[in-house]
Amino acid sequence: MAIKVPAERPKTKGIQIAEKGRAETGEAISLDARLMMQLLAFGGCTDPAPLVAALEAAGIPGVLYEDFNDPYGVALLTYHTDPDFFIDTVRPLLRQAPFSELELKPGYTMTGRTYSIGYESDLEDVLLRRPIRHACTPEWPWAVWYPLRRKGGFERLPGDEQRKLLMEHGGIGMAYGRADHGHDIRLACHGIDRNDNDFVVALVGKALPPLSKIVQHMRKTKQTAEFMDQMGPFFVGRALWQHAVYPELV
Repeated sequence: MAIKVPAERPKTKGIQIAEKGRAETGEAISLDARLMMQLLAFGGCTDPAPLVAALEAAGIPGVLYEDFNDPYGVALLTYHTDPDFFIDTVRPLLRQAPFSELELKPGYTMTGRTYSIGYESDLEDVLLRRPIRHACTPEWPWAVWYPLRRKGGFERLPGDEQRKLLMEHGGIGMAYGRADHGHDIRLACHGIDRNDNDFVVALVGKALPPLSKIVQHMRKTKQTAEFMDQMGPFFVGRALWQHAVYPELV
């Protein structure tokens, strides 16, 4: 199932919604394309093999996890650049057997879109490729998914103070990534989350304990300690099946 993304979209006057970055030469760059990812959790699964067969037959891009905290639990991660994909393709699949025989756990549903911070030099990789690569690397089967919401006071901080807090937070993640202990997926979910969360985060890696250490380490940052309003619920799972399909700019 190919994922095609227009390289250029019609520009409108006024507000621009394209994600922004900065080339290595210092020039401002932008890309009006992003990936949407959705995690749906289910209970009542006694055998995941039919689920894998159905996903492979449909050619769905995504990941099927076995739930670490529920012996009958699974979760399905799907992704696409077109939101219609989740309604027109994923939804009909889940309304048929074998998925229709499972019990949906709405409290664990997480949906978000990729975004840029403004300094990235390779927007295509950041927005369209890296999240898929992190989710679908066979050597990184373990995953911890969770939503979060910041306190309103964070948004009222001066830009320089916000960047300082984000750099402290991000520095921890990059250190764990360089050591191959854990890698992240960051999604914005403003307005598309039933609980009014701001972001969805996934930590993926070779083993579960280092991912738990990342969460523990992040708790000590000023952003988490002083400006975090809500985190969780946490879904913890190990990938049983992965299917990577990378978008192509056309």
